[in-house]
Amino acid sequence: MADEIGSRDAILSRIRSQAATKPQAERMADVEARISSHKRGILPAGPRSLIKRVERFTQKAEAAQSTVAQVSPPKLAKAVSEWLREHNLPAEIRIGQDPRLSPLKKSGAKLMTVNSGKADPADITGVSFAECGIAESGTIAMLSGKANPTTLNFVPENHITIVNESDILSHYEELWPRLRRRFGRGKMPRTVNFITGPSRSADIEQTLILGAHGPVRHHIIIVKGA
Repeated sequence: MADEIGSRDAILSRIRSQAATKPQAERMADVEARISSHKRGILPAGPRSLIKRVERFTQKAEAAQSTVAQVSPPKLAKAVSEWLREHNLPAEIRIGQDPRLSPLKKSGAKLMTVNSGKADPADITGVSFAECGIAESGTIAMLSGKANPTTLNFVPENHITIVNESDILSHYEELWPRLRRRFGRGKMPRTVNFITGPSRSADIEQTLILGAHGPVRHHIIIVKGA
């Protein structure tokens, strides 16, 4: 242990000696300026048009074993109901308080039972509204809070996530400026979850198992024109 501490101190000492070309106050000012500027690094080429972003997102999401559908806003509740029926699941879902999910309570009430609040272990299907989709990897970004409780991402065996077509971004890095604009500088939601496909694990004998730490199925509904 003493040798490890000594090696660490030696490494840090060399770093400090190489960085000591400016007074500490100037170096601290440089660090503060770098952090406050939120300078973005180099990003790989990505699809520029919305159509191409949606295509890339769909391809990547399906490659990660999610299923993807595109619907117009008036058909949102019907799309959820039909997906439940196609998989022989009970016509019952759990949602949060996100106002964008209100069509499920209104038009969807005739098609299925809609429960509100954080997920319960008895819930079979949770429905959330994603902050955005990431075309780079077919990933959805979920924000914690009453609007879309984090428990909906992990507790039910089935997870349906809805994302507006216009909220599909090219890269992960585009999310953070978006959140700073929405919540204000220095403020963020308590948790940001990136979800790519259903839960899986290959820890046991390198055999892929779905639903190891969360949902067995992950279905994404893209709302066209929204």
